[in-house]
Amino acid sequence: MRAVLVIDMLRGFLEEGHPLYCGPRARRIVPAVQDLLRREIQHGSHIIFICDRHTPDDPEFQQFPPHCVEGTEEAEIIPELSEFEGTVMPKQHYSAFTETNLSLVLNDIGADTLVLCGVCTDICVLHTAAAARDKGYEVEVPADCVASFDEKNHAFALNHMESVLGACIVSPSPPLPPRQEWPIPQSWLNGETADVYFPRTVEILKKEGINPIVTMEVFPRRNGVLCGIEEVKSLLGRALPAMESEVWALEEGQSFSTNEVVLRIKAPYQSFGVYETCYLGILAHCSGWATAARECVQAARGIPVLSFGARHVHPSVVAVMEYSAIVGGCKGCASTAGAHLAGMEPVGTIPHALIIIMGSTAAATLAFDREVNPEVPRIALVDTFEDEVRESVAVAKAMEGRLHGVRLDTPSERGRVTAGLVKEVRAWLDLEGFEQVKIAVSGGLDADRIRYFLDEGAPVDLFAVGSYISDARQIDFTADLHEVDGRPIAKRGRMPGVTPNLRLKRIL
Repeated sequence: MRAVLVIDMLRGFLEEGHPLYCGPRARRIVPAVQDLLRREIQHGSHIIFICDRHTPDDPEFQQFPPHCVEGTEEAEIIPELSEFEGTVMPKQHYSAFTETNLSLVLNDIGADTLVLCGVCTDICVLHTAAAARDKGYEVEVPADCVASFDEKNHAFALNHMESVLGACIVSPSPPLPPRQEWPIPQSWLNGETADVYFPRTVEILKKEGINPIVTMEVFPRRNGVLCGIEEVKSLLGRALPAMESEVWALEEGQSFSTNEVVLRIKAPYQSFGVYETCYLGILAHCSGWATAARECVQAARGIPVLSFGARHVHPSVVAVMEYSAIVGGCKGCASTAGAHLAGMEPVGTIPHALIIIMGSTAAATLAFDREVNPEVPRIALVDTFEDEVRESVAVAKAMEGRLHGVRLDTPSERGRVTAGLVKEVRAWLDLEGFEQVKIAVSGGLDADRIRYFLDEGAPVDLFAVGSYISDARQIDFTADLHEVDGRPIAKRGRMPGVTPNLRLKRIL
């Protein structure tokens, strides 16, 4: 049984004007918490609201200003969560287990896994996670459902819960792209893209009158995220005789381990033997791109990641590369072709070219605002002519409240984007009254670079990753025969017969 602990989602922490208001970044987790509760309720999870509730003379007020005193507005759960029913449990300490009956409630419902959300990541969430792990509970922390007023401590707490306490930090992923029939080029079906010995093998077997039903298994040479299986399914669906074939596979987006069977084909060999090169190549590149994207998404700890790598690959593979990035967890991509495959709209800002032609960042952003569909977020690139701080504030003022965000993309010649720069831009935007303007960062990002920003407490709202995803090393897959007409067989170094994997599901 899973129990969700909704920690201190109270008006005193999440509504402006109260002494311990956690700020606009904490407010942004409210929709994610709502989505989390809806999902968990559908799966039968028990909801427990853990609520700070103090007496007027609480000793904690020697360290923090008086807050969430029992009977006051501050101690109330925020109205945005009023639709959700659950057990309400007051607490007076950092840990939800200290001097409460939480353990009894969890025992009564048979809980073994606790999902923690709320504020503050580095105080009550962290201490509750530590106590829960001490008591033997599995702990999950959705990274987009926790927040703090201190970004650096927020990042530290997430890392500590994961690396020291053994909690599972869950990074949000967008819904998987819609299933669809992939167009299969005739050159693939004709075997023109195959290693030539496969068409020759099929030709030999046809002339010899030999066409056994074989079992082929496909496995990877390193860990990763499976992508491309839907395209492989479309290819095999065109090739295999329905009454004599079975295809089993992991699902698109599932993680796999080294040497795990991810695809099993049982069919007459002549029907699919020529396509081995094709389906191995699809899985190799798509899984490589998806795996790189997943690394960045996990490093981002709940902050959205976009795929901006179309310019680094041949145009013929842009769509499938960006689709793979979405499967890996990216929230969006820059190309129309990739977005179409993923069932979403493309995302993008303003290039340097428009700014240079228009003469200023403000002029280019205002033109964008006049001419482009209002549903497209107004995000200004702010490193073309002036200092990033000055341009950010100037564009925000020119847009008069319509600016959604700024993108920092300082080139290496100017020292790249740094955590300090992000903090400075945030401070000046807030000082000028533009707290709602978000900050996106791009330019040479990878998983380590993303972790650097978060470990330094940089208030980044969005990361855009290019070549780390598009240039990702492919994952080698190998295909081996394990049965011929029901007889277990294998080449040297392999085990004859079907390799068990209960995670496989039949797809054809």
